[in-house]
Amino acid sequence: MKLFLFFPGQGSQIIGMGKTWYQASKTVRQVFDTADKILQPFFPQKLSELCWNGSPERLQETRICQPALFVLGYAIAEHFKQNGVFTQHPLVGATGISLGELTALACAGVWDFETGLQIVAERGRLMQEACTLEPTGMTALIGGTDEAITDLCQELDLDISNRNCPGQTVVSGTLPHLKTLSSIAKERGFKMAIPLKVAGAYHSRWMQPAREKLEKFLQKIPFHAPQISVISDTLAQPFSDPELIRTELGRQLTSTVQFEKCLRFCRTLSFDRGIECGCGNVIAGLAKRIDPSWILQSAAEPNDSLFS
Repeated sequence: MKLFLFFPGQGSQIIGMGKTWYQASKTVRQVFDTADKILQPFFPQKLSELCWNGSPERLQETRICQPALFVLGYAIAEHFKQNGVFTQHPLVGATGISLGELTALACAGVWDFETGLQIVAERGRLMQEACTLEPTGMTALIGGTDEAITDLCQELDLDISNRNCPGQTVVSGTLPHLKTLSSIAKERGFKMAIPLKVAGAYHSRWMQPAREKLEKFLQKIPFHAPQISVISDTLAQPFSDPELIRTELGRQLTSTVQFEKCLRFCRTLSFDRGIECGCGNVIAGLAKRIDPSWILQSAAEPNDSLFS
C-alpha cells in the first residue's frame, strides 16, 4: 500500500490538538518538547500549553497557530516514519493547504525540523504584523459560479484567496467589504457566505508587506531538493528545484491557493491511501467533493487501524 500525506492549514486548529498524540507517542513528545525549547524566547507560554490549555482566541493568532499546526503535522508524520510505517508502506508524496505546504516540505527533507519551525514562526509573525495594518479578513463562499465570484470581487474590491473544491471559494478583503458580501451573497446565487476565524486577508494583496520581508528572510536559508514528490498549492504541480520552492513560498502569501487543482493533480498519482496529518478532516472533506471514491483518512488522533 502506497501512501500520500496531506497537511491542513490555518483554521483547522482546535484546543487540545495533539495532546492524545503526545501522551501516546515518544516521537511526538520529542517533537513538541523540541518546539517548546526553540520557541521559548518568543512565546510567554510553551507552545504545547497554548495548544492544550490556551484560549481559542489565542490559538487563532497567526503567530501561534502556524507553528502549532506545523509541529503537530510534522510530529505525526515523524511518528509514522520512526515506527516503520513508510518502510512497510512507501510514502510517495505530500502536499498541504497554505501553511500545510511548509509542513509537507519539511517532511520531504527540504529543511530539517528546527529550520522549518523557524521559517514558520517568522512567516506567522510577519503575516500577523501585516494583519495589523488594516482590518481585513476572509470569507468562504459556498455555491455560486466562477463568473459570479469574479463579478463580486471586482465590485467589492476583493481578492480570491483559495479555490478549495467545487462550490467552495475563499475571498479576502477589508472587513466592511466582506460584511457587504455576506449581506448580498444569497441574492447573487450563493448558498452561504461564511466568515472565517482568521486574523486577516491571507493569500491576497494585503499580505504584500509580509511577502517582501519573508522573501528576504528566506534568502539566508539553505533549501534542499525534496526526497519525495511535493505538490505546490499555487502551481498545482510538483516542484523540486530548491530555488523555485524558495520563490513560491514568498509568492504564496499574495497568490491564490489552487487547492482544488492540487487535489485533482494528486488524484492522477499512484497511491492507495491518503493520510491527513493534523487537526480534523478538512482535506478529506474537500477531496470527497472532488472524488467520493478517495480513501483519505484523518490521523488527528492515534489510530492503529489507519494502515490496515
